[in-house]
Amino acid sequence: MNFDAYARTGVDLVNARLDDLDDLQALFPDDNAWMRDEVADRDVAIFRRAQKRLRDVFEYGTSGRDAQAVTELNALLEAFPVQPRISGHDSSDWHMHVTSRGASVSAEYLAGAVWGLSVWLCEYGSARFGVCADERCGNVYLDTSSNCCRRFCSERCATRSHVAAHRARKRAAVGEQVTVAAQPTGDADSLTPVS
Repeated sequence: MNFDAYARTGVDLVNARLDDLDDLQALFPDDNAWMRDEVADRDVAIFRRAQKRLRDVFEYGTSGRDAQAVTELNALLEAFPVQPRISGHDSSDWHMHVTSRGASVSAEYLAGAVWGLSVWLCEYGSARFGVCADERCGNVYLDTSSNCCRRFCSERCATRSHVAAHRARKRAAVGEQVTVAAQPTGDADSLTPVS
């Protein structure tokens, strides 16, 4: 089983827009076209609730609340239990699925996402669960950096945030120069009383 791929489905879910069935269908890549075809309106609410709970896991991890992340993942594992099975068409195509045959789309997808994130937490710790530091974004990510120093979900957000910080520092420096230029110089003429 590719646990990283399952964990990334959890990231995809948390970052997804889920306003309606079309948004939910957009969550499934082409290799899961059967899920896209079988998902129904009733699944939107299930996915939204799971999305919120998984976001909590990332926020717990980002803020160092490891025990809360574990508690929430354990509760999600109970709600979406893993029931592994071998699937495929012939001996060259055998692979594992995380739920029993005939499981709903929500059961299959969410069991995989929760299982993948749980394995990720056990392997790397909840500090590797990140929420983008760019306040305009809010996406979550899995920190795969060598020293657990990632702060942004993407290079785009990192660049945008760094450029905004640079511009803010530049505006502040210009503001300080204007303030200093407007202050009296304190030379002797300005100190002479007027009679």
